Amino acid sequence: MDQIIFIQTGTGIDVHGQDVTKASVRAIENAIHSNSMPGVQEALPEGSMENMKTTVKLALPSDIDELNHTKIKETIPYGQVEIKLMDGGMRTTSGITLNDEGDHNDQMYIVNAAVEVGY
Repeated sequence: MDQIIFIQTGTGIDVHGQDVTKASVRAIENAIHSNSMPGVQEALPEGSMENMKTTVKLALPSDIDELNHTKIKETIPYGQVEIKLMDGGMRTTSGITLNDEGDHNDQMYIVNAAVEVGY
């Protein structure tokens, strides 16, 4: 990315199921779903949303290899998406294991996201 126009951060949690992808999608949605970028199209090369580049940085507490990159990219509606992963986030107890929720243990996963938009 040559020029960053916008950065937003968010946090996502999967309380039951220990699904790092679900927590990551929630973190991205938390970062972007309450924002509007009315001038972004004019700022992009050729005024095209297809020229938008987005870097999604995710700090994951564990299970990095289990992250579904396709689902992560689907959270961004335009342009090209790059995913960068790093250690971080948090695993902590949910206080209960619910088998009908897909729990393998009592851990909840907390993921932090930074979403950078530019070209």
